[in-house]
Amino acid sequence: MRVVVRIGGSVLASPLNPQLISKYASTIRSLRRAEHELAVVVGGGSISRKFIEAAREAGLSEEAQDEVAISISRVVAQILSICVGGLEWRHIPTTIEDAVETLTERGIVFMGGLKPGMTTDTVAALLASQIRADMIVKATDQDGIYTRDPKKYPDAEKLDELTFDELIEHLEAEKHKAGIHQILDPEAVKLLQKHRIKTIVVNGFNPENIIRAMKGERIGTVIR
Repeated sequence: MRVVVRIGGSVLASPLNPQLISKYASTIRSLRRAEHELAVVVGGGSISRKFIEAAREAGLSEEAQDEVAISISRVVAQILSICVGGLEWRHIPTTIEDAVETLTERGIVFMGGLKPGMTTDTVAALLASQIRADMIVKATDQDGIYTRDPKKYPDAEKLDELTFDELIEHLEAEKHKAGIHQILDPEAVKLLQKHRIKTIVVNGFNPENIIRAMKGERIGTVIR
């Protein structure tokens, strides 16, 4: 199976969680031993947002703020990559083409952000369409997608399954901005909808949920 694993920065980097990174490394090695091909895309989380704020206060443009956030996401991806494959895996691709080449060579690739104006959700969607992935599994700080933000609204209801059209109705922000934080960003959703890429949103604080989603167990929220 060829899968894009999108690990939210809210899971690994809000704040940076070395123990969880280590658990993900173990899970990823296990999946690779089972001959799955994996493209792992990592976000920068609250660490990125702190640097974005600092860049903003220093007078940097939004494009420059995004560049800073991209650098942070690549560092987080690099830590995970080295945990899995050693120092030889320290290189983090900076283009989709480079990522595809790395995936072809070793059956696994790690990525952070790519360019300003593009979130790591969109990176994952682009890569999934390029490699014709069987699915995307997104590990987040929630158990799935809810009717409203469950952190703000106790009466929010979890959705077990929905279409991409229905998902768009639940998005809070309609366009990208530096530091955007929601279950899936709007540009990524458009790409996923266009290419009809099955996406499963799971709680990322237990890496085993990635395996469960890939096995087809009923978990999280399925979008198709």
